[in-house]
Amino acid sequence: MFLYEKKLEYPINIRKKDLNMAKNLLAQYGGCDSELAASLRYLNQRYTMPDAKGMALLTDIGTEELAHVEMISTMIAQLMEGATIEELSKAGLNGHYTMHDRGLFPTDPNGVPFTTAYIETTGDWRADLESDMAAEQRARATYEHLMNETNDPDVLAPLAFLRQRENVHYARFKELRDYYMNKNQPNVD
Repeated sequence: MFLYEKKLEYPINIRKKDLNMAKNLLAQYGGCDSELAASLRYLNQRYTMPDAKGMALLTDIGTEELAHVEMISTMIAQLMEGATIEELSKAGLNGHYTMHDRGLFPTDPNGVPFTTAYIETTGDWRADLESDMAAEQRARATYEHLMNETNDPDVLAPLAFLRQRENVHYARFKELRDYYMNKNQPNVD
């Protein structure tokens, strides 16, 4: 069961409209290495971890990734606030507007809709944890790219927070993988 606290994991208060940045943030909203993909990936993979320790870690990180979806959503909404149809069109968001108005819909910056094909799971804890570590590194790299695209401190601060969480998740997955690799248990070969 999840308990929801009505508070963002990191405060977001973006005061300056930036439709190009809003569009680029869609990479972390509905792209292949997005927070949405990560949350669903980990919450599904948890069932094939060898023990409760692995299941708990994937549940914890998967749940935190949902909090990151909420942060990215908030950032996009604040960056688009007050945008005119003409401004949306100029930023290449006219297709998004046509289909969703100013509402959020999980796509990547190119308009490619989110697909469950992004939710990797093999049922093999080794393969899944290696994939999870790689996914965290790809997300970290994406956050660095996004940070290079703005000088707005209201955008940079939450992006830096999210980038750091990717590093932490990578480290936790690596610790779990190493724990399993070094553990002599019949069900963890």
